[in-house]
Amino acid sequence: MAENQVIERKHKSPWLVVFKRFTGNKMGVIGTALILCLILVAIFAPMLEPYSYKEQNIELMNDPPSSSHLLGTDEFGRDLLSRVIRGARISFVVGVLSVMISVMIGIVIGSIAGFYGGVIDLVLTTFADLTWSMPAILIALLLVAVIGAGLESVVVAIGLSYWAQYARLVRGQILSLKSAVYIEATKSMGASDFVILFKHLLPNSMSPVIVAATIGVGNAIVLEATLGFLGMGAQPPTPSWGAMMSSGTAYLFISPWVIIFPGIAMMITVLGFNLFGDALIEIMDVKNKESN
Repeated sequence: MAENQVIERKHKSPWLVVFKRFTGNKMGVIGTALILCLILVAIFAPMLEPYSYKEQNIELMNDPPSSSHLLGTDEFGRDLLSRVIRGARISFVVGVLSVMISVMIGIVIGSIAGFYGGVIDLVLTTFADLTWSMPAILIALLLVAVIGAGLESVVVAIGLSYWAQYARLVRGQILSLKSAVYIEATKSMGASDFVILFKHLLPNSMSPVIVAATIGVGNAIVLEATLGFLGMGAQPPTPSWGAMMSSGTAYLFISPWVIIFPGIAMMITVLGFNLFGDALIEIMDVKNKESN
């Protein structure tokens, strides 16, 4: 009986095991649902908007929520629900693209530093530590000031603000794996550095990077909103949750909904990515415990 259970356990697909663990994590399921809702809203934004996000009606400026405008209107009479929906697309695209840039830079620098060591490791690690020690908002502000305000600039600026954490993660993983027996055996068979690094080391180093990147999307969305709030993000009439809240500060006591609803949308989005990332951390911890 016990032998059958062992055999059955061995034949289980690792992906199936991970899926079962994940679906057993209620917070992870909630986070996944929130992320899926964001993705759907971002994809189908033009169809979900009750009005054009650019349509102005001065007669309806700062109108409170009503049956015709569920979230009210802003200072130009634009439907706030339509702008919040379109802002979801901006936030999702900026968050994902900027994290992709950060991860790619971090993987290249971290893998080279960890694999070759010595002076190369010292120089690259010092550079990463210096970048890591600076606030991301300060780096992003400096880069946007140099590149110029705009959505593309924000993506690049955020991507260049967060790469150091991924470089440190990858370097640590490479250092712990490169002395493993199977890596030494691969070297003795004459495999090139490129093959060892990209076929054997990096694939086994990506788990913590994936988790960090998932949570990093939420951080990138907050940073984009901060830049938008400061007027350095997406430029009008393109809606950004941060820019919407910034413009609403002048009418805080007249139409507080202009700040409240974009803020709630951003809070729910970041919560979704954080819950999803926390669930991944828990699953990987369980996996590591069982493998020890």
